[in-house]
Amino acid sequence: MKIYSVGVMMFAAISCGCTKDKLVDNTGLIKTVATSSLSGISTDKAFYKPGDEVVFTLDKALPATAKVRYKQSGSVIQSGTVTGTSWKWTAPAPDFTGYMVELFDTVNGQEKIYGTIAVDVSSDPARFPRNGFLSAYGKLSDGDIKRVMSSLNRYHMNYVQFQDWEYKHHEPLAGTVAKPDASWKDIANRDNYSTTVQGYITGAHGYNMKTLHYNLAYGSLNDAAADGVNEQWHLFDDATHTKKEVASLPQPPFKSDLYIMDPSNTGWQQYLAGKTNEMYKVFNFDGYQIDQLGNRDKTLYNYAGGTVDLPTAFNSFIKAMKVASPTKSLVMNAVTQYGQPQISDAPVDFLYSEVWAPNEGYKDLADIIKSNDALTGGAKKTVLAAYMDYDLAGSPGYFSTPGVLFTDAVIFAHGGSHLELGEHMLGKEYFPNNNLQMRDDLKAAMISYYDFLTAYENLLRDGGTFNNPAITPGDNQTKLNNFPPQTGQVSVIGKDLGNKQIIHLINFANASSFDWRDRNGTQAVPHPVSNGRFNFTAAKTVKKIWVASPDIDGSASKDVAYTQSGNAVTFTLPMLKYWDMVVVEYQ
Repeated sequence: MKIYSVGVMMFAAISCGCTKDKLVDNTGLIKTVATSSLSGISTDKAFYKPGDEVVFTLDKALPATAKVRYKQSGSVIQSGTVTGTSWKWTAPAPDFTGYMVELFDTVNGQEKIYGTIAVDVSSDPARFPRNGFLSAYGKLSDGDIKRVMSSLNRYHMNYVQFQDWEYKHHEPLAGTVAKPDASWKDIANRDNYSTTVQGYITGAHGYNMKTLHYNLAYGSLNDAAADGVNEQWHLFDDATHTKKEVASLPQPPFKSDLYIMDPSNTGWQQYLAGKTNEMYKVFNFDGYQIDQLGNRDKTLYNYAGGTVDLPTAFNSFIKAMKVASPTKSLVMNAVTQYGQPQISDAPVDFLYSEVWAPNEGYKDLADIIKSNDALTGGAKKTVLAAYMDYDLAGSPGYFSTPGVLFTDAVIFAHGGSHLELGEHMLGKEYFPNNNLQMRDDLKAAMISYYDFLTAYENLLRDGGTFNNPAITPGDNQTKLNNFPPQTGQVSVIGKDLGNKQIIHLINFANASSFDWRDRNGTQAVPHPVSNGRFNFTAAKTVKKIWVASPDIDGSASKDVAYTQSGNAVTFTLPMLKYWDMVVVEYQ
C-alpha cells in the first residue's frame, strides 16, 4: 500500500482507537450481516472443487412447499425440495464454474424468491480471485475470529491478506521457529498475538480460503543491520552510497522509519526468503502478498553506484520468492499500476492494482482492468484496492451506499473484483481505519453483489470481447450511452461471448458525480426505472433473453419476454435500479 508515505494520516487512524485489542464491530459485518426480506443462507466453504459436497444452512425454516433450483448462467441444471434448515449438494463436474442457488415457491400464482446464494466450483481460486483482508490481531476470542471468517465466507472471499500482522518487515517472525513469541509489536507499535493470527489462519482454511502473509518487497527497520541485513543491499539516493533511500514515519507511534532495499539484490532476496520460510514453519500461510510504495519519482542506485529500475527489480524479486517457496502463492500490489507489466510477467496468482490519482473516474477503473487483461491475455484476473468515501473516512460516519454500489457495478461488469471487505469495509489505505459504518441497506447489498460476482463469474470474468451492442430505449424513461457514463443517461457495457450477448445497464441517469471514490459520500441514489422498454438489433436468431440484478431478489435470474422480427428485438425489463445484466442467448 501507499500507506507509509502518509504517516500522519496513519497516526490519526491509530489515534481514533484502531489499536484496541477488542474487535470493534462498527459495521455489523461480524454480526447478522444484513437486513433483508430474503432468508439468510450460508455455505460451508468459500469455493469448492468439482465433486465436493456443498453444505447449505438456512437461518430459518421455509414453508414445506419450498423448492430449490441450481442455475448455471441463467439455466436450471438441477432442482429439488428443501426440508429443515440444512441440505447438501454435490458440486458438478465442470471446473471453474459459478452457480446461483435459488429457493422459491409459487404463492398466489406468483413466483416468490425466499433466498439465494452463489457457489463457486473451481479447483484453483486464482481463476476468479475475490480478495478480502484482516487488519487487527489483538487478543481476540475464538468467537470473534469465527464471526469475522464466517462473514468473509458469506462473501465467497477465496483469498485473505493479513495486513501488518508481522513483527518486522525484514524479520516477519517474532522469536524463533523453535520458540516463537506469543505476542509482538508491529510497525505501528500495536500488540499482535500469535493465537489471533493462528486462529485466523485456521478459520480461513476451514472455509477453504487462501491466506496471504503481507509484507513489503523491500522494507527494513532501523535495527536491520543487527539482524543480519547487509548495508550493501540498500537502495541509495546517490551513486556514492552516501544517503540511503528511506520512507520516513512519525515516531511515535511508529517504531522505525522504513529503509528501502534493492529488490533485485540476490543477497537481500535470499535473506528475506529465508526469513519468510522460517515464518512459514510457524504460521501456515498459503502465500505472500507483496507490497511496494509506488513510483519513488527519483533515480535510485545500488551500493555499487548502478541505477536500479524498480519495476524490473520487482519481477526479479517475485521470481526469487517463487524459487524459494515454490508451493506458495504470490500476489503483488501495483500502486497506480507502477510496475504492472513486469509484475504480470512474474509468477503471481492474479493482478492487484491499488488505485490512486489521476485514476479517479469510473472510466479509469474499467481501463485498468482492461489493461491488466491485455497484459496476460485475460489469464490473470484483477483485484482493485480502491478506497471509498476517502475524505469522509477521516472521522466517524457512514459509507455512501450509492457510491459503493456504482463502483462495484463498474468493477464487476468489467471483470474485476474489489478489495473492500474485512473486519470492516475499507475507507483508507491504512486498513485498521474503521471510522465508517455500513448502513443496513449496504450490508444487504454487499451480500447480493458478491453472490452476483460469484454466481455469474463465467459471464463477467471468463473471456469474451467488450463491444457496443445496438440497444436503444423503447420509451421515454431512459436515455442510453455506451460506457463511460454521461450526465442524465444509463450507461451500456456490452460483451460478446459468441453465442451470448451481455448487456450491462448501469443507471447513472441522476448521478451527482462520475468520480468513483465518492470522497465525501455525496453520490445520488438512482431513480428506479420500472417496466422499461428497449429495442435491440440482434446478430442472430434469439433463443432466450434473461436478466439478473444484484439489486433485485438476491441476484436471481428471470426470463424476459421478447419479440423478434428479423433483426429487430423488443423486450421489457421489470426494474432497473443500479445495475441490470441482460443476457441475449442465440440459437
